Amino acid sequence: MQPTALMPSTEHLALPFFEAAHRDIAARLPEWANAQGVDETDDRAACHDWVRRLGEGGWLRYCVAAEHGGALPRLDSRALVVLRETLAFYSPLADFSFAMQGLGSGAISLGGTPAQQAAYLPEVARGGKIAAFALSEPDAGSDVAAMQTEAVPSADSAGGWRLNGTKTWISNGGMADFYCVFAKTDRQAGSRGITAFIVDKGASGLDDSAHIHVMAPHPLATLRLTDCAVAGDAPLGEVNGGFKLAMQTLDIFRASVAGAALGMARRALAEAIAHARRRNMFGHTLADFQLTQAKLGEMAALVDAGALLTYRAAWMRDTQQGSMKERSVAAAMAKMTATENAQRVIDMALQMHGGLGVMVGSKVESLYRDIRSLRIYEGATEVQQLIIGKAVLQ
Repeated sequence: MQPTALMPSTEHLALPFFEAAHRDIAARLPEWANAQGVDETDDRAACHDWVRRLGEGGWLRYCVAAEHGGALPRLDSRALVVLRETLAFYSPLADFSFAMQGLGSGAISLGGTPAQQAAYLPEVARGGKIAAFALSEPDAGSDVAAMQTEAVPSADSAGGWRLNGTKTWISNGGMADFYCVFAKTDRQAGSRGITAFIVDKGASGLDDSAHIHVMAPHPLATLRLTDCAVAGDAPLGEVNGGFKLAMQTLDIFRASVAGAALGMARRALAEAIAHARRRNMFGHTLADFQLTQAKLGEMAALVDAGALLTYRAAWMRDTQQGSMKERSVAAAMAKMTATENAQRVIDMALQMHGGLGVMVGSKVESLYRDIRSLRIYEGATEVQQLIIGKAVLQ
C-alpha cells in the first residue's frame, strides 16, 4: 500500500447514529492507516503484516469485548463499520485482515465457554492468533443447511469428535491459527443439526494447503477434514445450535461489509474528483464539463444512500432498536445497497479515468477488482433481496 494524500470524509460522523467512541476512531485511524506503507505484492505476507500492525496499533481490540482485552464493553457494530470504512478507503487488504479477526472469532465471542474465550479472544485482540470462519462448502454456500461436513463422537475412550468433509472459500485459509468450523451433528435435522467447532491449525486430519486464487488477491483456501480429531471441549455453544450461532455472527458483521463497500466507494469518488480537477481537455479541466459534474453528483448520491442505510443498520443493532427480524432486514438492505452502489460508483470512476482506469496498478483498477466479491460473500445480493422481499410480504 502506497501512502496517499487523500483523506476520507468525516462529515457523516455528525449524524446522531454515532457516539464519541466512534468519532474517536474516525479521528485517529486515517493518519495511522496512511502511514503504514505495507508491501502488498504478496497478499498472504501482507495480511500477516497487517494483522501484526493492527494488533500493535490497538485496532484489533475492537474485534472482541472489553473483558477479553477489547476496546469497548461489547462488540459494537458502528465501531466495526467506521473501522472497515476507513481501512477500506486506504487498503482493502487492511480491511480484510481486520474483518476476519472479528468474523473468525465472532462465534467464540457469542457462544464460547469462558475457557474458550480466555484462550482465543485476547490473542485475537493483540494479533497473536489469526482467525478464520469456515462455513461455506462446494455445494453449500447460500444454502447453509445443505452442508455435508459431518462431526461424530470419537469411538475411543478419550472422547472428542471426528470431522469429515470439505470447506471452501475460507478467508485466511492456510494462514489461520484456528478455524471456527461448522459441521452436521444430526444429518436428519437440517439446519437444526449443525454444530460449531474450534479446529486449531495443525490438528490431525486438517489439510488447509489448497490455496484459491481470485481476481483481487487475498488469502483463500479449501479445507479438507479427514477424520480430523478435536477434543471433547471443541464444540462452540450448544450441540446442534451451530446454525443459529453462525447467523448471529454474520448478523453482527453484515453491516460492516457495507462499511467496507462504503470505504471503497468513497475512495473511488475521491480519485474521480482529483482526476477531474487535474485532467486537461479542450482547454478546460474535465471538472469544468457539466457531464462530469452530473456524473460526480450521481456518484456522491449513491455513496450517501448506501451510507445512511449502513449507519442505520449498525445503530439499530447496537441500540436494539426494533425486533431481531427488523434488524436483520435493515442489515440486508444496507449490505445489498452499499455493495451494489459501490460497484456502480467504482465503475463510473474507472470510466472517468479513461485508459488510465484499466491500467494495472492504478487505484481505480484495483478497486474495480476489490469490490466485486463484496456483492457475493456473507450473503449474496440475491439472498439479501429474498430476506427483504419476504419481510415486505409479511
